[in-house]
Amino acid sequence: MSRINDLLELVRAPAVLTVLGDTLAGGSAAGHALNGRRIVLPLASACLYAGGMALNDYADRETDDRERPERPIPSGRISARNALTVAAALTVAGLGLSAAGGGRRAFAVGVPLAASIWTYDLLAKNHAVSGALTMGSCRALDVLMGAGAGHLRPALAAAGIVGGHTVAITLLSRGEVNGTTTTTASGVAAGTGLLASAIVAGAVTAGSTGSRNQILAVLGATAAYAARCGPAQVRAARNPVAKNVLEATKAGIRAMIPLQAALTLRHGNVAAAGVLASVDLFGKIMRSRPRNRRMSES
Repeated sequence: MSRINDLLELVRAPAVLTVLGDTLAGGSAAGHALNGRRIVLPLASACLYAGGMALNDYADRETDDRERPERPIPSGRISARNALTVAAALTVAGLGLSAAGGGRRAFAVGVPLAASIWTYDLLAKNHAVSGALTMGSCRALDVLMGAGAGHLRPALAAAGIVGGHTVAITLLSRGEVNGTTTTTASGVAAGTGLLASAIVAGAVTAGSTGSRNQILAVLGATAAYAARCGPAQVRAARNPVAKNVLEATKAGIRAMIPLQAALTLRHGNVAAAGVLASVDLFGKIMRSRPRNRRMSES
């Protein structure tokens, strides 16, 4: 049991829940119903994300030895070699599930997604801007994997919004240990407001093709997104010390789920939004359990 808990910590198990809705958002935008083999695609995202987290700890093992000695590799609970093996195995599994869930169209996007994840962890992450952009492209590609090659255009807006949120959170997360600047934290908070406004504007603009209830549902989910991460970001902007930055980063990761729900509702996919609401509730239950409190989400 201890071994399993160590692996769950390595792959940031609670945070994996926040990636399940990427393909749901992309699939909704492309007009794909959540049925048949497509229900496998969120699992492909989960494997690719978890593999990226394991690879992240493998790449950061020397830095973590100084700054986060409690993590699985520097603490000796998992060897660097085993972490790399887990990363590779989960990546292969994710690509296989992408093909199983979305066929060649999804696999065609899954390959550059996997390449972007490995590029970020092994090359780009040590550079602030390029690292954040690479991470943002990972999440954007994950959304597009839900649409599939040949259906990318209608999902570009959703991919841009999820990717933009990811870029902001990645930039903010660089201050988890030593704090950040007021400019960076304020920019991230402002970005949340802009993304929320973009979702609302899209829903209102498309009001002629959607019901009033659909628009209200999008507004509610968007408000939940802003409320989930906005207050912590404002606190970090007022006082950008490491503790506030870490809390704002975690809040930003958790806010992915209501953000994805807003995007699925934008395209009338109530079933997908319902699944995301259940995932969000499950995530809250996981975080409330003592044995999961040591698992960092960032």
